[in-house]
Amino acid sequence: MNLNNIHNIYFIGIGGIGMSALARYFHANNKSVAGYDKTQTEITDGLVALGIAVHFEDSVDNIPAPFLNIEKTLVVYTPAIPKGHLELTYFNTNAYQVLKRSQALGLITEHTFCLAVAGTHGKTTTTSILGHLMNECHVPLTAFLGGISENYNSNLILNGTEVSVVEADEFDRSFLTLSPDMACVTSMDADHLDIYGTPSELKKSFEDFSKRLKSNGKLFVRNGLPLQGITYGIEDDSDYAIHNIKIENGTYVFDVKTPKTVLKGLQFNLPGRHNLLNALIALAMAIEYGCSYQQLTKALVSYKGVKRRFTYHIKTDNLVFIDDYAHHPEEINAVHQAVREMYPDKKVLAIFQPHLYSRTRDFIDDFAKSLSQFDELILLDIYPARELPIEGVTSAWLLNKINNENKQLINKEELLSAIHNSHAQIVLTIGAGDIGEQVKRIKKEFSIAG
Repeated sequence: MNLNNIHNIYFIGIGGIGMSALARYFHANNKSVAGYDKTQTEITDGLVALGIAVHFEDSVDNIPAPFLNIEKTLVVYTPAIPKGHLELTYFNTNAYQVLKRSQALGLITEHTFCLAVAGTHGKTTTTSILGHLMNECHVPLTAFLGGISENYNSNLILNGTEVSVVEADEFDRSFLTLSPDMACVTSMDADHLDIYGTPSELKKSFEDFSKRLKSNGKLFVRNGLPLQGITYGIEDDSDYAIHNIKIENGTYVFDVKTPKTVLKGLQFNLPGRHNLLNALIALAMAIEYGCSYQQLTKALVSYKGVKRRFTYHIKTDNLVFIDDYAHHPEEINAVHQAVREMYPDKKVLAIFQPHLYSRTRDFIDDFAKSLSQFDELILLDIYPARELPIEGVTSAWLLNKINNENKQLINKEELLSAIHNSHAQIVLTIGAGDIGEQVKRIKKEFSIAG
């Protein structure tokens, strides 16, 4: 398919973080863009502000007339759209050109120098660091991010089309549509078993992804993963390794050993060893691309983060409120490590909303272990996303497995009073569902108290 011959791009699920980045990209490249989403959000409001038509009722009658032109219209949909969706069914039945989001991303990036970030954790932060580093080094790039960058207040960095920086998403094997020049794998922990069935199938998909590299491509792998490539790690013998870590005024200061030199006294402001690893691999890829050490050092310290990735909302002597997207046991462990490192003497309250019935079922014991680490715990009901309930899989089941005397299961209406009754100085909201929508309520309620 030649995108130059397409005038209209219609998105089904346009409010998704990856979908909306594509919508912004096509709009910026003078395509006519419109779409459907189930829910009005800040993201859809931002698209409407650009002049993109968005509606929220699944009805063929709502599709703008120009987008019914078969020859000039490309339809892009997210795999999260349920079967039986009326608009998607209409387009498929009437022989429109219909692509998954990942296929559209593959088309956009195939004629660029593509840097792809894969892994079950860390993709969004690593991609946004890499996009920021290379943008600050004046590389003519487009970066498609799976979150809202604090530096750019957007999920798209648009500064040229010669280079692309993308998340390579393992969900639904989407990353197998890419053919990158450089790629990294940050982690391969079991996840998305509703798609893969077994951890070995997930592992095989990462092996298949590593074979998608163009000839002479470079693969970067976190030290210890079962793939061959340029390695990176902390305090080890990796090709790229961080050494001599210190914390000064809440900022990491460290050295980086590269295959050719040692960079001393680098600074990075995001808490957590997992974020140090994210910064390291982004730095390694930018160095191998050809960015200068001096520019990269300056760019690294100016990186501000991604919304809902250890995002501070209140930071006073009496109260700290942090919001994070963590929705897998290993991600919760990483958040716990980060908050304990930054606040070793404070009591921590974690408010967690499980995401997906299948993920809760598949990792129930690991979730229980990771959540038991906090001083106090509040559980919300499971956020179903694309799934129907699974019998017996509930937040009450998870709560019973958690080894913590200060634990409770509540509904969202009880949340503010439950936080008031807590003795914690650090409050965390964690999860990938709609818990993020509670952040404004909590921030408003406790900003004065904090």
